Amino acid sequence: MLSEQEFSAWCTRLRVFPRTRSVIEQVRSSEPARRVGGGRQNVSGRYPSRKMGFTIQFESHCVELAGIYEMEHNNSVLEYYDQPPSIRLDYLSAEGRHLGVMHTPDFFVIRQDTAGWEEWKTEEELVRLAEKNPNRYHRGEDRQWHSKPGEEYAKAVGLYYQVRSSREIDWVFQRNIRFLEDYFALDVEPCSATRERVKAYVGASPGISLQDLIQVARDFATPDDIYRLIASDHLGVDLRSAPLAEPDRVPVFLELAAALLQREDKQPALIPPSATCSLTVGAALKWDGKIWKIVNVGEEAISLLGDDRVLTEIPVSAIEKLVRERRITTLNLASDPGLPAGISDRLSKASDVGGGEKGVHYGGWGGGRCRGYAANSCDAQKCDRSTRGCVRLASHRLGGRGRDTTYL
Repeated sequence: MLSEQEFSAWCTRLRVFPRTRSVIEQVRSSEPARRVGGGRQNVSGRYPSRKMGFTIQFESHCVELAGIYEMEHNNSVLEYYDQPPSIRLDYLSAEGRHLGVMHTPDFFVIRQDTAGWEEWKTEEELVRLAEKNPNRYHRGEDRQWHSKPGEEYAKAVGLYYQVRSSREIDWVFQRNIRFLEDYFALDVEPCSATRERVKAYVGASPGISLQDLIQVARDFATPDDIYRLIASDHLGVDLRSAPLAEPDRVPVFLELAAALLQREDKQPALIPPSATCSLTVGAALKWDGKIWKIVNVGEEAISLLGDDRVLTEIPVSAIEKLVRERRITTLNLASDPGLPAGISDRLSKASDVGGGEKGVHYGGWGGGRCRGYAANSCDAQKCDRSTRGCVRLASHRLGGRGRDTTYL
């Protein structure tokens, strides 16, 4: 919900006329014009809106509640109010008699670039009402439903009036929002280490199915953790593409934009290879505002120890992507003035793993060369010297997936 300062800024940005602003302010300061009640075919209720900070009434479980879900989870909707003050509609009856009707729309909606009234009805009801009196409701040449008297009233005060049909409702989106509803309500997110490890797996395999992600992360993240990351936008999932209850059909990305591109059958643009980074056991890194020390380098994963003594294992392919995006940089513990007091000392005391073997390096992406590798640590026949760079162990290999680590 907008503060008074934010509302004033919105009015200034859109150059809202004083009369229009007065109408909107009346809506914002008014209680609902009426209390809704259910009927034989409708289930009414109240929805606790986190966006608005109070409950929103709905008269129909299948139509108005669906509209509430759309507005609650649409970033272009800044505010929405149920049962706003009644407006007068003037139109002719089917017999040609002049009518003046006080009408209470279902919602008043303030969007990023406009505001107005919205009336939600089932498609069947709109067909019936249009047959009864096309002067009140009709389907236009654009195949959308219109209410001419409502649109005329709104236009006179610089706002809009829109008839919304149940035909517009995306039921996959509705199903997913209801699936995530409990997770939206949670204030506590997974710990940062769990979050970053899950994101690292997704970053290494953009578009990984939700089912596969739950499977590969099962050792350190529960399905609830992953659903909470989706609900809090730490993971990008197109909630209109497939039901979350069918996880094998749901691709997961780091950003929602990439998920939307997937729906449009487009591939996100690749980040050009330009960064160079040499990583060795004992080296310090800066990643996402935190300082980490490399305590182990395996063939498939690299283990990082934070200054808070939290151990995080990241797939090598994820490290590649983070370096290319310049989200990981190397640090000099002894000379970097930006390190907080105490962190340098604590990290420098971390135990090195692998019997003192420190000849493991990680090649960068500068001109297609494998940089910073130690002698005999790069197999010339196996090393890909294209833009992917080179990651190889020295002759002394660490067992398994590099899980042998030492805590501070």
